[in-house]
Amino acid sequence: MDELYRMIEQKIKESGYTGTISGDDIYDDMCDQMEEQENGTYLLMSKFTDDLVIEYNITIMDDDFDLHAMTIRTSQGDTYEVKFD
Repeated sequence: MDELYRMIEQKIKESGYTGTISGDDIYDDMCDQMEEQENGTYLLMSKFTDDLVIEYNITIMDDDFDLHAMTIRTSQGDTYEVKFD
């Protein structure tokens, strides 16, 4: 799992986001957002912190999920697009 967390962090850095963010925390937040969702493609929004809102573009399947993209919005009005496909 550590490799997955590092990959998430790397993709976020590549988007230009310079703040501190944990791949582990992002993964946990995604799982919380997916809980109880049926199979399908969703745009899930999360107020990640007081300063960050994250949108997950994700497809949920029976035993797996596919994170297509993530949008990070800061309270300062900055937007960062993170592509995973």
